[in-house]
Amino acid sequence: MTSQITLYHCPHSRSTSAIMLLEELKAPYQLHVMNMRKGENREPAYLSVNPMGKVPAIRHDDAIITEQVAIYIYLADLFLDAKLAPAIGDPLRGPYLRWMAFYGSCFEPALIDRWLKREVEDKKTTGYGNFDDVFSALMGQLSKGPYLLGERFTALDVLWGGALTWMVAFDLLPKRQEITDYVALVQSRPAAVFAKQKDQELAAAQAD
Repeated sequence: MTSQITLYHCPHSRSTSAIMLLEELKAPYQLHVMNMRKGENREPAYLSVNPMGKVPAIRHDDAIITEQVAIYIYLADLFLDAKLAPAIGDPLRGPYLRWMAFYGSCFEPALIDRWLKREVEDKKTTGYGNFDDVFSALMGQLSKGPYLLGERFTALDVLWGGALTWMVAFDLLPKRQEITDYVALVQSRPAAVFAKQKDQELAAAQAD
Protein backbone atom coordinates (compact mmCIF):
# COMPACT_ATOMS: atom_id res chain seq x y z
CA MET A 1 0.00 0.00 0.00
CA THR A 2 1.39 3.40 -1.00
CA SER A 3 1.67 5.86 1.84
CA GLN A 4 0.06 9.25 1.54
CA ILE A 5 1.57 11.99 -0.57
CA THR A 6 1.70 15.63 0.46
CA LEU A 7 1.37 18.16 -2.34
CA TYR A 8 2.63 21.66 -1.58
CA HIS A 9 0.24 23.92 -3.41
CA CYS A 10 -0.49 27.58 -4.06
CA PRO A 11 -3.78 28.48 -5.76
CA HIS A 12 -3.54 29.89 -9.27
CA SER A 13 -0.18 28.30 -9.92
CA ARG A 14 1.20 25.40 -11.93
CA SER A 15 0.61 23.11 -8.96
CA THR A 16 -3.09 23.06 -9.90
CA SER A 17 -2.22 20.59 -12.65
CA ALA A 18 -0.51 18.41 -10.05
CA ILE A 19 -3.89 18.10 -8.32
CA MET A 20 -5.32 16.91 -11.62
CA LEU A 21 -2.55 14.33 -11.95
CA LEU A 22 -3.10 12.99 -8.45
CA GLU A 23 -6.82 12.72 -9.16
CA GLU A 24 -6.17 10.92 -12.45
CA LEU A 25 -3.91 8.50 -10.60
CA LYS A 26 -6.46 8.04 -7.79
CA ALA A 27 -3.56 8.57 -5.43
CA PRO A 28 -3.96 9.13 -1.68
CA TYR A 29 -2.81 12.68 -1.02
CA GLN A 30 -3.21 15.71 1.17
CA LEU A 31 -2.70 19.35 0.30
CA HIS A 32 -0.35 21.67 2.12
CA VAL A 33 -1.79 24.99 0.95
CA MET A 34 0.18 28.22 1.03
CA ASN A 35 -0.75 31.79 0.19
CA MET A 36 1.61 33.03 -2.49
CA ARG A 37 0.36 36.61 -2.19
CA LYS A 38 1.48 36.62 1.44
CA GLY A 39 4.80 35.08 0.52
CA GLU A 40 4.25 31.89 2.47
CA ASN A 41 6.13 29.96 -0.21
CA ARG A 42 9.17 32.09 0.62
CA GLU A 43 9.16 31.47 4.34
CA PRO A 44 11.84 29.25 5.93
CA ALA A 45 9.42 26.37 6.53
CA TYR A 46 8.82 25.90 2.82
CA LEU A 47 12.30 26.88 1.69
CA SER A 48 13.50 23.85 3.63
CA VAL A 49 11.37 21.81 1.20
CA ASN A 50 12.25 23.71 -1.96
CA PRO A 51 14.94 26.39 -1.69
CA MET A 52 13.60 27.89 -4.93
CA GLY A 53 10.29 28.66 -3.25
CA LYS A 54 8.39 27.19 -6.20
CA VAL A 55 5.40 24.91 -6.36
CA PRO A 56 4.56 22.17 -6.91
CA ALA A 57 6.64 20.02 -4.61
CA ILE A 58 5.67 16.71 -3.08
CA ARG A 59 6.68 14.72 -0.05
CA HIS A 60 6.36 10.94 -0.18
CA ASP A 61 7.62 9.21 2.96
CA ASP A 62 11.16 10.58 3.35
CA ALA A 63 11.49 11.68 -0.27
CA ILE A 64 10.97 15.27 -1.37
CA ILE A 65 10.57 15.86 -5.08
CA THR A 66 10.63 19.29 -6.68
CA GLU A 67 10.50 20.39 -10.33
CA GLN A 68 7.28 19.79 -12.18
CA VAL A 69 8.56 17.29 -14.74
CA ALA A 70 10.34 15.22 -12.08
CA ILE A 71 7.16 15.14 -9.99
CA TYR A 72 5.06 13.93 -12.91
CA ILE A 73 7.51 11.18 -13.83
CA TYR A 74 7.79 10.08 -10.19
CA LEU A 75 4.06 9.95 -9.54
CA ALA A 76 3.06 8.29 -12.79
CA ASP A 77 5.69 5.58 -12.22
CA LEU A 78 4.66 5.19 -8.58
CA PHE A 79 1.08 4.44 -9.65
CA LEU A 80 1.75 2.38 -12.77
CA ASP A 81 -1.61 0.60 -12.48
CA ALA A 82 -3.27 3.87 -13.52
CA LYS A 83 -1.50 3.48 -16.89
CA LEU A 84 -0.54 7.13 -17.18
CA ALA A 85 3.08 6.22 -17.87
CA PRO A 86 4.35 3.67 -20.38
CA ALA A 87 6.42 1.13 -18.48
CA ILE A 88 10.07 0.42 -19.27
CA GLY A 89 10.04 -1.89 -22.28
CA ASP A 90 6.92 -0.28 -23.75
CA PRO A 91 7.73 1.25 -27.18
CA LEU A 92 6.08 4.48 -26.03
CA ARG A 93 8.40 4.87 -23.02
CA GLY A 94 11.03 6.70 -25.06
CA PRO A 95 8.64 9.19 -26.70
CA TYR A 96 6.98 9.70 -23.31
CA LEU A 97 10.27 10.68 -21.67
CA ARG A 98 11.26 12.73 -24.69
CA TRP A 99 8.22 14.98 -24.49
CA MET A 100 8.44 15.20 -20.71
CA ALA A 101 12.00 16.50 -20.99
CA PHE A 102 11.19 18.67 -24.01
CA TYR A 103 8.75 20.77 -22.00
CA GLY A 104 11.16 21.96 -19.32
CA SER A 105 14.41 21.90 -21.27
CA CYS A 106 13.23 23.37 -24.57
CA PHE A 107 9.68 24.67 -24.76
CA GLU A 108 9.43 26.80 -21.64
CA PRO A 109 12.87 28.44 -22.07
CA ALA A 110 12.04 29.27 -25.68
CA LEU A 111 8.65 30.63 -24.64
CA ILE A 112 10.35 32.94 -22.12
CA ASP A 113 12.62 34.18 -24.89
CA ARG A 114 9.56 35.03 -26.95
CA TRP A 115 7.72 36.65 -24.05
CA LEU A 116 10.72 38.84 -23.19
CA LYS A 117 11.29 39.61 -26.89
CA ARG A 118 14.77 38.19 -26.46
CA GLU A 119 16.07 37.26 -29.89
CA VAL A 120 18.29 34.21 -30.28
CA GLU A 121 20.90 35.50 -32.71
CA ASP A 122 22.80 32.24 -32.97
CA LYS A 123 20.84 29.03 -32.38
CA LYS A 124 24.06 27.21 -31.59
CA THR A 125 24.27 29.16 -28.32
CA THR A 126 21.10 27.57 -26.93
CA GLY A 127 20.20 23.98 -26.26
CA TYR A 128 16.83 24.34 -27.95
CA GLY A 129 17.37 26.48 -31.03
CA ASN A 130 14.66 29.14 -30.88
CA PHE A 131 10.93 29.46 -30.33
CA ASP A 132 10.04 28.69 -33.94
CA ASP A 133 11.99 25.42 -33.72
CA VAL A 134 10.32 24.16 -30.55
CA PHE A 135 6.86 25.38 -31.53
CA SER A 136 7.11 23.62 -34.88
CA ALA A 137 8.18 20.40 -33.15
CA LEU A 138 5.23 20.57 -30.77
CA MET A 139 2.74 21.27 -33.56
CA GLY A 140 4.06 18.30 -35.48
CA GLN A 141 3.39 16.05 -32.51
CA LEU A 142 -0.01 17.54 -31.62
CA SER A 143 -1.22 17.20 -35.20
CA LYS A 144 -1.08 13.41 -34.79
CA GLY A 145 -3.58 13.74 -31.90
CA PRO A 146 -5.74 13.51 -30.08
CA TYR A 147 -3.12 13.27 -27.29
CA LEU A 148 0.63 13.73 -27.37
CA LEU A 149 1.15 9.98 -27.70
CA GLY A 150 -1.72 9.51 -30.10
CA GLU A 151 -4.77 7.70 -28.73
CA ARG A 152 -3.21 7.14 -25.31
CA PHE A 153 -3.77 9.69 -22.53
CA THR A 154 -0.76 9.92 -20.19
CA ALA A 155 0.78 12.17 -17.55
CA LEU A 156 2.31 14.03 -20.48
CA ASP A 157 -1.10 15.44 -21.28
CA VAL A 158 -1.64 16.64 -17.74
CA LEU A 159 1.68 18.50 -17.96
CA TRP A 160 1.22 19.95 -21.43
CA GLY A 161 -2.54 20.46 -21.16
CA GLY A 162 -2.12 22.54 -18.01
CA ALA A 163 0.82 24.51 -19.38
CA LEU A 164 -0.82 25.29 -22.71
CA THR A 165 -4.01 26.34 -20.94
CA TRP A 166 -2.30 29.20 -19.12
CA MET A 167 -0.15 30.08 -22.12
CA VAL A 168 -3.30 30.49 -24.21
CA ALA A 169 -5.00 32.45 -21.43
CA PHE A 170 -2.13 34.95 -21.38
CA ASP A 171 -1.91 35.06 -25.19
CA LEU A 172 1.67 33.79 -25.20
CA LEU A 173 1.35 31.50 -28.21
CA PRO A 174 0.46 31.80 -31.87
CA LYS A 175 -3.20 30.93 -32.34
CA ARG A 176 -3.53 27.39 -33.66
CA GLN A 177 -6.58 25.15 -33.80
CA GLU A 178 -4.50 22.16 -32.72
CA ILE A 179 -3.77 23.87 -29.41
CA THR A 180 -7.37 25.01 -28.91
CA ASP A 181 -8.69 21.50 -29.50
CA TYR A 182 -6.04 19.86 -27.33
CA VAL A 183 -6.57 22.19 -24.37
CA ALA A 184 -10.34 21.71 -24.56
CA LEU A 185 -9.93 17.93 -24.63
CA VAL A 186 -7.62 17.78 -21.61
CA GLN A 187 -9.57 20.34 -19.58
CA SER A 188 -12.84 18.47 -20.13
CA ARG A 189 -11.61 15.48 -18.14
CA PRO A 190 -13.31 15.06 -14.73
CA ALA A 191 -9.97 15.30 -12.91
CA ALA A 192 -9.24 18.64 -14.58
CA VAL A 193 -12.70 19.97 -13.71
CA PHE A 194 -12.21 18.88 -10.10
CA ALA A 195 -8.75 20.45 -9.87
CA LYS A 196 -9.97 23.77 -11.25
CA GLN A 197 -12.94 23.86 -8.87
CA LYS A 198 -10.76 22.94 -5.88
CA ASP A 199 -8.26 25.61 -6.80
CA GLN A 200 -10.97 28.24 -7.08
CA GLU A 201 -12.30 27.29 -3.64
CA LEU A 202 -8.85 27.57 -2.10
CA ALA A 203 -8.20 30.90 -3.79
CA ALA A 204 -11.54 32.25 -2.57
CA ALA A 205 -10.74 31.19 0.99
CA GLN A 206 -7.44 33.08 0.84
CA ALA A 207 -9.21 36.19 -0.44
CA ASP A 208 -11.38 36.43 2.68
